[in-house]
Amino acid sequence: MNNQIIKKIALEAVSLSAEKLKKEYFNFSRKQVKIKGRHEIVTKYDLMSEKIIIKKIKEHFPNHHILSEEQGDNQKKSDYLWIIDPIDGTTNFSIHNPLWSVSLALLYKNEIILGIILAPILNELYIAEKNKGAFLNGKRIITPQINQEKAINTFCHGSTKKDIKRAIKYYFHQKLNNLDCRQLGSATLELAYVATGRVDSIVIPGAKPWDVVAGALIVSEAGGKVTDFSGKKWTIESPDILASNKNNYQEILKTIKKLKI
Repeated sequence: MNNQIIKKIALEAVSLSAEKLKKEYFNFSRKQVKIKGRHEIVTKYDLMSEKIIIKKIKEHFPNHHILSEEQGDNQKKSDYLWIIDPIDGTTNFSIHNPLWSVSLALLYKNEIILGIILAPILNELYIAEKNKGAFLNGKRIITPQINQEKAINTFCHGSTKKDIKRAIKYYFHQKLNNLDCRQLGSATLELAYVATGRVDSIVIPGAKPWDVVAGALIVSEAGGKVTDFSGKKWTIESPDILASNKNNYQEILKTIKKLKI
């Protein structure tokens, strides 16, 4: 299958979704929010975005496997797996914070071959292809190697109490012992920011694949490091994710192991 055709269609799907979301974002009211879990919300625009992307994929690749945050798994048997996050940073979207994005990734035989993150309000498109590098608005990204004492670390977490407690434990340690640690509210963008050097690491206990898979490829292709909390290669089955520039990676991994999170 022609990877350039796949890439073109993927970009069309993400762009169409982002265009519609951008129009709705400025008029959104929090009254429209629905609670889907104790620490999670969903809007009708998550569902709209997801529907747009899935429709585009099905039109061109009807036999492909699709895993999406809201609609779940279509259970197709295929070497190709699309993973969709229709709005990563839904809470940010709901409070008119521009740090949210549409995320789409494609795996072939369990290897990530394409990752796209589009932040509509910021007008930023991140894209990476396996062994072809990572790009922001068409310009190649090379992850800067910032020293640990100047590092801005970030964190996110899954929706369970256990994951939240682990994240707070990590935050508490980093906030007291290093320059800074913060949660931006969109794991996809935090990973993209690691790739560009805007921040220097992200730690996510309880990471869901749709939140991180596109960003994981972007960090790796930009020259960063992406593993699970034991230091093994991250896969979509991994329960946790650590992404960092290479200068800070060992220190962050050491901290995770020390804290036993």
